[in-house]
This record gives sequence, structure tokens and C-alpha cells, in this order.
Amino acid sequence: MKIVDCDYFVVGSGMAGLMSALHLAAYGKVTLVTKARLQDCNSNFAQGGICCVMDPGDTFDKHARDTMIAGAWLGKSEVVHEICAHAPEGIHDLIDCGVKFAKKKDGSWDLTREGGHSARRIFHAGDITGEKCEAAMIRRIKKSGVDIRTETIVIDLIMSRRIGIKGENRCIGAYVLDKATGEIYAIRSSNTILATGGCGKVYLYTCNPDTATGDGIALAWRAGAKIENMEFIQFHPTCLYHPQAKRFLISEAVRGEGAVLVNKHGKEFMKTYDPRGSLAPRDIVARSIDSEMKRTGDDCMYLDIRSKGRAYLMTRFPNIYAKCMEFGIDMAKDLIPIVPAAHYTCGGIQATTDGRTSIKGLSAVGECACTGLHGANRLASNSLMEALVCARLTAARLGPHPERFESLDTPRPRTGGGTGLPEIPDWKIGNAVPPDEAVLVSHMWDEIRRLMWDYVGIVRTNKRLARAAHRIKTLRREIRDYYFRYLVTPDTLELRNLAVCAELIVKSAQKRHESRGLHYTLDYPKQSKQAKQTVLDGFKG
Repeated sequence: MKIVDCDYFVVGSGMAGLMSALHLAAYGKVTLVTKARLQDCNSNFAQGGICCVMDPGDTFDKHARDTMIAGAWLGKSEVVHEICAHAPEGIHDLIDCGVKFAKKKDGSWDLTREGGHSARRIFHAGDITGEKCEAAMIRRIKKSGVDIRTETIVIDLIMSRRIGIKGENRCIGAYVLDKATGEIYAIRSSNTILATGGCGKVYLYTCNPDTATGDGIALAWRAGAKIENMEFIQFHPTCLYHPQAKRFLISEAVRGEGAVLVNKHGKEFMKTYDPRGSLAPRDIVARSIDSEMKRTGDDCMYLDIRSKGRAYLMTRFPNIYAKCMEFGIDMAKDLIPIVPAAHYTCGGIQATTDGRTSIKGLSAVGECACTGLHGANRLASNSLMEALVCARLTAARLGPHPERFESLDTPRPRTGGGTGLPEIPDWKIGNAVPPDEAVLVSHMWDEIRRLMWDYVGIVRTNKRLARAAHRIKTLRREIRDYYFRYLVTPDTLELRNLAVCAELIVKSAQKRHESRGLHYTLDYPKQSKQAKQTVLDGFKG
């Protein structure tokens, strides 16, 4: 079996993964894998922008307070203040990569505002901020010397105890599958960094790309890592409602620039749910839209920004305007049909701001990590900020002082960067045969996504969660049997990971006996006085 050695092994090509790799390239050999193309990630679809206090009238404390309020006071205060304070460094990292953020005619930054923010502090590059940031970072990383491996999916992390090494259990790399050739090989490293994004595809309706199957979270859990706050899945309130509009978001920035939420008669309704109206935080807005749809029986609600005029809309939101026009919707004169859709995973692998997890040798950055920034609900445009800041802090920790594998009980060949690591057993296929009924995988995939949408969506109950838990347990048993019976395929691996994430979400939701932020249950409609994190131990098998 082929083994690739490196000092730093990064999994994922979103903003967290690319920035981690760029920073670490200065310290040693970096190998980065991504299961599709580099640009196939949630970061690339981010429209609104990146939070960063730059206006003289704004402060880090105000930003931190807005973040804590949006997160229903479940956020970790010290983490929130630290990440907000480091945001300018992240913005400058992107500018160094060549990102050109919007400016006003006088040369000052054209900062915008979104729901839950008390000030204008959103850096943007039109309405395709993520796409422009990804493009600039990809250009830079291709010149950095980083070993980039696209169309490569991680099967499982390699843990020292599982290959017979005594002492503290730690991560020493992963088995990966080359999707183009079918080859399975190992990447060996003392420092593995998961930056794999969230698990939006666990739901039937999502604005996430097809790659968002929770791979990193499932990999870490199977390796024994602690998982935190998985019950908090953010539903973006305004996903374009049209049969041909797959996962297209109407950015929160549209509401930040004056759009209001209305029903089919053009009547505004948000003020009846929250005094902040259409600029309330996402959890409140999504729940309010869901309530109105259930109350009226309508299939969707609408955004109204007709007051701004065509010239302004085509300049400020050129991509959104053009996309709506493709479906016969003119933002300047028509109401925009919208529905909530699964958007962001606020929980994930328990991690510090500099990427430390509960497993030695394993770091987590970005959406797959739970640092404590978002609490029970993510404040708009805080996600890319967290990815940039935590990538920088993780690289600052690992770069000058990389973690080393130390064991006297095993031979240790030298890697490309001079780190001693143990021999890794060949991947064993046992009696597995090529799959002959792919329909089983697609059927289980669809069943998980539909039951999660029906039972573990915006509004939950004990009975719905119990039904979901029972069925997911059965499905995971069927998936495990299928996984060991047949040769691994990308679809099987993603299904396996998706099922783990579904179970973690349900288990976390069952442990929270209150309604807080994104977790709203009819059985416990009130918020507890004390805010507690939900922590699940990793798999012990």
C-alpha cells in the first residue's frame, strides 16, 4: 500500500482548509486533500461577507455582544471576544491573497449590515464574497508548494491504538480513496487538520452543496473525539423557492439593505414575532417564516425589496438579481418567494480557537469544529471570520511546534519532514465484493434526509425525536452491514458519515430539555436559566 508522508495533513478546501494550508506551508510539507474540486465547498457559496470591526464607531465588544445575543448566551464569552478581536488579521490575510473588498467612492470600506448586528461591519465583494475569496486563495495555494490532491475522500482516521501501539491514543493520519482510480492508500502525519465543513445534506432541503455530508465530524467521532452542540443546525430563512432553483440563497445582506419579509398579499409579518422585524437573528426569522407557512398553509413567504429600484439592485446584488431573472423574478418589481433551508452546523468537533480537539494529533477548524463562538445560533457572516481566525491560530500553534509522535514500542521511519511515525498496516478488504445494488445506498440516503426534515427540523418534539432515533439506529446498522460487505465507494462513505451526523444531532437534541436558539421544542418551550453545552463522547469501539 502506498503511504504519503507529510508534516501537516489538511482535509478540506474551504476557507478554513486553504488558509490553514497556506499558513502551514511556511513550516514544512503540507498535503491537502479534498473529495471534489477545490472550489466545491460551502465557503464558495457564501454571499454576504465576513464580519470584522473596522468602523471607528464600532467596537470589538459590541460585535462580541451581538454574537452572544444571537447565540442565546450559549457562546463562550472568552472565545467570542478572542475571535472578534483577531478578525482584522484574517481580513488582511485575504487582502494579501488578492481579494478586493468593496470600497466607497472616498476609498473607505463599504461595510454592510445583516440581521442581528448593531452596526455595519460586514466586508463584502459584491454578492459573491465567498466565490471571490476562494478563487484568490486557490490561485495562491497552487503557487505555494502544497501537495494538493483533489477527488480524494478520507475513509477513516488512523488511530495508534487501533494499529496496536500502546500508550496514549493519537491520530497519525488517514486512509484515503482516490475517486478516479479506486486506489486506497494512507497519508501519514503527526498533525491532521480537519476542515471539512458542515452536514447540511443530512436534511432534505438545504442550500449546501452536495459535498456537505459531515465527513470530518463523523471521522472525528469514530476516532473517539468529543462532539459538542450538534442539536444547533441553522436554517437559513431565505432560500429561493422555485422548482428549478437548487440551493440558491437570497443573502441576508438583502434584508440588511432594506428588504422586508411579507406574505403573498405583501403584508409584513415579522414585527408580530420580534421587534427587530426582518433584521432579527436567523433562528427567530426562520421559525417565524415556518410558523406563518403552517398558519396560512402557503408553500412559501416572500422578500420585498422593490423600494430600492432596479439600478441599485443590479449594482449591489448583481449575482442574485441575475439568478432571480433566470427564473422570471424581477427583484425591482416582484416579490421574491423564499423558504427556510438547512444552512449551517453550529456544533461539531469540540475544539479550541487554535484547533485542539480531545485527541492528540488531531485539529479541527471551521464549520466542522465547535469552538463556542456561535452558541445556540450563528450570527450572520461570523462563519468565514471564524474560519480565517482559527486557521491562523491553529497554524501559529502547530507551525513552530508541530506535534511529534513518540513511542518506544514501534519502529519509526522518517517522514518527508523528519517526524518519526509508525508503520501503518495495509488496508484490508477481507471478503468484500464490488457493490451490485447501488439503489440501496440512494434509498437509505433519501430516507435519512426526509426523516431528519420531518422529525428533527425547525420545530421538534420528544415524540418526533424518539421516532427519528429509532429509525436512524436501524439505518446505521444496515449501513454498517453494507459497508463491510462491499468494497468502499464515495457514495457509501458519504452515506456512512451522514448517518453518524444524523444520530449525533438527534442524541444532542434529546439531551437538551429547553428551547434555546436553533433548538426549539414544543415539549420544553422555555429557555433554562443556566446555559449548558451538550457534549457527546466519541465512539469507543
